[in-house]
Amino acid sequence: MNRAQLKHYHYELPPELIRRKGVEPRDSARLFVYDTRTDTVTFDTFAHLAEYLAPRSLMVQNDTQVLPARLWLKKETGGKIEVLVLANEIVDAERIPVLVDRKVTLGQKLFFPNGTYFEVVDQAENIFTVRLSPDVDLIALLNQFGETPLPHYLEGADTPETELRQRYQTVFAREGASVAAPTASLHFTDRVFVSLGDREIETVRLTLNVGLGTFAPLREEHFVSGRLHTEYGEVPMATARAINQAREANRPIIAVGTTVARTLEAFGKKGSMESGSGKTDIFIFPPYQFQMVDTLITNFHLPETSLMLLVDAFLRHKGAKRDIMALYDIAIRERFSFYSFGDSMLIL
Repeated sequence: MNRAQLKHYHYELPPELIRRKGVEPRDSARLFVYDTRTDTVTFDTFAHLAEYLAPRSLMVQNDTQVLPARLWLKKETGGKIEVLVLANEIVDAERIPVLVDRKVTLGQKLFFPNGTYFEVVDQAENIFTVRLSPDVDLIALLNQFGETPLPHYLEGADTPETELRQRYQTVFAREGASVAAPTASLHFTDRVFVSLGDREIETVRLTLNVGLGTFAPLREEHFVSGRLHTEYGEVPMATARAINQAREANRPIIAVGTTVARTLEAFGKKGSMESGSGKTDIFIFPPYQFQMVDTLITNFHLPETSLMLLVDAFLRHKGAKRDIMALYDIAIRERFSFYSFGDSMLIL
C-alpha cells in the first residue's frame, strides 16, 4: 500500500453526524456490530455489548489518562500565548516538549498566572522544548491552569471545563499522560462491567499514552518505512500473563480501541505477550497479520487516517466480505454518530 491508495479511505460526513458532546449515560451510545463470520450487521446500544462477546473472553483496555495540557500563558511582554504540552512525550522534567501558537525565541519565558514559568531552551521544527521553574510540579500546574485538549472538531461545543475533564476521560483512567482520549473506551459504565462479569469476561489493562500523532496526516514516508508516530506504552506483568494464559486456553482477546490493538501488536512477539515499557512506532495497515487480537471495539474515525487503516487491516485479517468503507457507508446511512464522542463499532 502507498500514499496514493489512501484516497480509498476518503468519505464525506454530514456535519450533524459529528457528535460534539458525550451522551448520558455513556453506554446509551449506539453499537454497530459486524460479524465477519456471517457477514451480518446488527444495530444495538453499547449497554448490550456483552451479549455479542464470547463467554470467558479476555478484554484489554487502555487506562491512560488525558491531562489538561492546553495552557494560556503570558510572554514577558504581556502578550497572550497558547501552549500545548505534549504530555505523552515527556521523558525528562527538565525538557518538556510543547507546541505554541505564537513566535517564541530561545531563552524566552512564558508565565503562568501564579508567576511560575516555562523557559524556552530548544527547538526542533515546530516543537519547542521548555524547562519549568525549579521545584514546581507540572501535573499540579496543569490541573490548576490547564484545559482539556479537545480535537479541533469538538472545540466550541460550550462544555464547561469541569465537565470535559470528566467526560473526555474513561471511567477507569488512572495511569500515563495523554493529550487525546482512547475514545473506544469512553462508553464503558459500571453496568457494562457487571454484564461482562456475568459472562465471565475478564478485563485487564495496559497503558498507551495517546499523542497528537493519532490525528496527523499520513505521508509517503510512513508507508515506505512502515513506521508511524511514536507513543509510549506499558504492559504490566499481570496483563501479559493473563493474555498468554488466555491464548493457551484458546480464549478470544478483545482489544478495546486502536490504541490497545497497536500496543498488543507492538509488545506481542510470535503470539506471546511480553511485559515491559517503551516506545512504539508500529504502523498497521493492509495487509497485516494480527498476532494478538481476535475481536476489536472501535469508534468511527476521521477519513484517511492511520486509525481507519488499522481497522481495515483487521477486517481483512478476519476474512471479512466488506471493507471499512462499506461499513462506514452503512453507518452514515443509518445516522450513526462519528469521532471522539460518537458511537461504537464491534468487529467479531
